[in-house]
Amino acid sequence: MRRSFARGRAVAAALLALVLVPVTGAGSAAGADASRPSFTAAGLADLPAVKPVLDCADVTGLDLDGVTGAPVTIRSATVVTTGAAAPYCEVRGTVAPANTIVLRLPVDGWTQRYVQTGCGGLCGSATINYGQASTCPVVRDGTVASATTDMGHQGQNDGSWALDNPQAQIDFAYRGVHVTAQVAKAVIKKFYGQRPAYSYFTGCSDGGREALMEAQRHPDDFDGIAAGAPANNMVVQNTFHHAWNVLTNKDADGKYILLADKLPLVHRAVLDACDALDGLTDGLLDDPRRCDFDPRTLVCEAGQDPSTCLTGAQAGVVQRLHDGATDAQGRKLEVPVSHEWGSEPEWTLFVPSAQGQTVASENFVTSFARYLAHTNAPDPGFQLSDLEFTAESFWKTVQSSSYLAALDPDLGAFRRGGGKLLLWHGWNDQHISPQSTLAYYDAMRTTMGARAVDRFAELYLFPGVAHCGGGEGPNTFDVLTPVMAWAESATKPAAIVASKVTDDTVTRTRPVYPYPQVARYDGTGSVDDAANFVPRTPPARPDAGDYDWLGERLYSSDYQTWCKVVDGRLECRPKRTWLTERA
Repeated sequence: MRRSFARGRAVAAALLALVLVPVTGAGSAAGADASRPSFTAAGLADLPAVKPVLDCADVTGLDLDGVTGAPVTIRSATVVTTGAAAPYCEVRGTVAPANTIVLRLPVDGWTQRYVQTGCGGLCGSATINYGQASTCPVVRDGTVASATTDMGHQGQNDGSWALDNPQAQIDFAYRGVHVTAQVAKAVIKKFYGQRPAYSYFTGCSDGGREALMEAQRHPDDFDGIAAGAPANNMVVQNTFHHAWNVLTNKDADGKYILLADKLPLVHRAVLDACDALDGLTDGLLDDPRRCDFDPRTLVCEAGQDPSTCLTGAQAGVVQRLHDGATDAQGRKLEVPVSHEWGSEPEWTLFVPSAQGQTVASENFVTSFARYLAHTNAPDPGFQLSDLEFTAESFWKTVQSSSYLAALDPDLGAFRRGGGKLLLWHGWNDQHISPQSTLAYYDAMRTTMGARAVDRFAELYLFPGVAHCGGGEGPNTFDVLTPVMAWAESATKPAAIVASKVTDDTVTRTRPVYPYPQVARYDGTGSVDDAANFVPRTPPARPDAGDYDWLGERLYSSDYQTWCKVVDGRLECRPKRTWLTERA
């Protein structure tokens, strides 16, 4: 049944409120003692709005010496009303040497929360983007203070900003987000006369990497973190993963074997084989790992119309794109699986529509490999064909993971400080494999213990959702409100309701439950209504949690380094780790 967009939002919000689970001892707005805190229907603390104690223009004169280990310059502070849910003071400044920061400070009433947003790709732009947190009630009504950073450089998406600029590499790796949090909180305290009651971070893609980097390296910065489709295995992601996307689809003459016109054919065959495995034929695979599709079933038979089938070579490409990068001996050079079955419509990121095209995956690799992949060893002339798919090349390349990757599964300090983590990923992600996030989550549970992880972290996998959004599944949802409710009222989220919106109309809603639970139709009512689904925990596959690949040990607590600039070069400590010994 179709309904208006506004009504659909209201239904989704109501369902979300119903599936929040209070933890023993949490306060309640209804019937609560006057001495105890009260909470909203969404589980958020009922925090009174605070007025500024300074005029917006006065922010430019604030003394911020000592807030970080570097000078802070506030360049402008102006009130913005156009296009805003509520007026805010927009503050722009710099944390030396080159971290641009942008803050929004509500001027008519601030509900004592701070939200910092991440950025994607190689960043380079300070633009507040709430992403899948944009429908969070306190974000939508403009009562939160927020900030972001360009992470120490401006523009230059080709990665050339990193050339002869080791400090920018450190800022991009982990420093820029941290110093932004420090400065934003200091400005908030001076502007409102008090610090935030709660601080949050939300980001997707590189923003998800930034989120996990904060939890790992600066666990006291945020009370709650929503990390979406994290590029936390950044070096492998931007070398072997994306290079394989391109090179495994080329023949000996350098021509593409598989073109995008074949992707709908493959996708239909996948759905025919696997769509009904979850009990519904609805165009979605609720867990693609249960799909054992074999692309060889599409190989043309004698006399068959070639537009309805694949050549043997094309079928081989489809299988290799699914499986991921390997060396000549078959050893996996990335977490298996690279691209899930069901995600084929999104493969245009790396499967071109015509010969001669340069696909996005190639640009990702050249931008990264030329200027960031190898510590103190830029190679502006690097070409995709220069990357060798060997174990020796792998260990040489991933050395920069020591400061660029966010793979430490021990978040004990973040947990002990009361932090809450919501990991999320779309099953149809064409950029970053959801298997990487699953591997990280399982590494957390192995390292910290399942019970400890369950107390502060949850993982949500969204069927049919592409990279950070989009895709064929319900792809609009709120990842921030559940984190806030968990941090503020100990209300542990039990489900997130996702919506599919077409022409401003909600056409489908579906609950997504914490992994390993999945949504199952209860047999009554519309299959497009989230209210008609219940959680089920399917039996685990025998190979679940099997992440056997060359860099498996990277998901550990003893590979990281901290870096500084010495004589124009990166100098990282400790000098020797198990990772450096593999180089």
